[in-house]
Amino acid sequence: MISSVQVAKFRPTFPSIHPRPSRSHSLGRHLPSITTWWLHHRRGLVVSALQKLSETESVTVSSDSDGNLPSNSGVYAIYDSGADLQFVGITRNLAASVLAHRKSLPELCSAVKVAVVEDPDKTALTEAWKAWLQEHIAATGKVPPGNEPGNSTWVKRAPRKKSDLRLTPGRHVQLTVPLEDLVDRLVKENKVVAFIKGSRSAPLCGFSQRVVAILENQGVDYETVDVLDEEYNFGLRETLKNYSNWPTFPQIFVNGELVGGCDILTSMYEKGELADMFK
Repeated sequence: MISSVQVAKFRPTFPSIHPRPSRSHSLGRHLPSITTWWLHHRRGLVVSALQKLSETESVTVSSDSDGNLPSNSGVYAIYDSGADLQFVGITRNLAASVLAHRKSLPELCSAVKVAVVEDPDKTALTEAWKAWLQEHIAATGKVPPGNEPGNSTWVKRAPRKKSDLRLTPGRHVQLTVPLEDLVDRLVKENKVVAFIKGSRSAPLCGFSQRVVAILENQGVDYETVDVLDEEYNFGLRETLKNYSNWPTFPQIFVNGELVGGCDILTSMYEKGELADMFK
């Protein structure tokens, strides 16, 4: 049998984006305030203050559930098709984390139980995580496979690295089509395009960094273009301002349409509206 002291050796990890907290109900003096969420088909969320993992209703993980899971901070438990618990994790965005797991590990991610943590600091999230993990260990005598020491299947999967797109072969090469036509083709041929200052690996302004962080957190496949690249994207800033009728950067396009800049993307992220848009 595994003791609670051994459980304390496991260290959960979570992203650094802070979504807006939600209402919840207290579960006791020594545990963070948790609200348990589940789905009832497509009719929205049902909320209940259930403390135990075993009492929380599981939700089938599918494309239909993407837009209904909460985007708040919290704890979640992933189950495979045989209803065996595979991993207990904590996150700053429940919906984004579950979606990312479903995309990267569909064979292990069939159902999920989630609980929103009202006070989303590291201590509160960790206490919620430990409570669910200890309950499972007490009931089964074993740690979920994904939480075993040294298992990086769930928490250390490196995101696929992509290069920033270049609109031209070089500053001194004569273009055969107008730069605005290249922009138009780019945003219409790619689902999500972010025109940022700097590269996706090294954004050069706080707003661009925020946009990249949100897109990474959502697990969406997206392209980036560095508007400060004077060698391969010369003239892009002015061309893009005229094309989009938007004066500032970054600019985010989805399905060929301008969504807006960092403020609009952040607002949509905090309201949990991005999952539907990125479907």
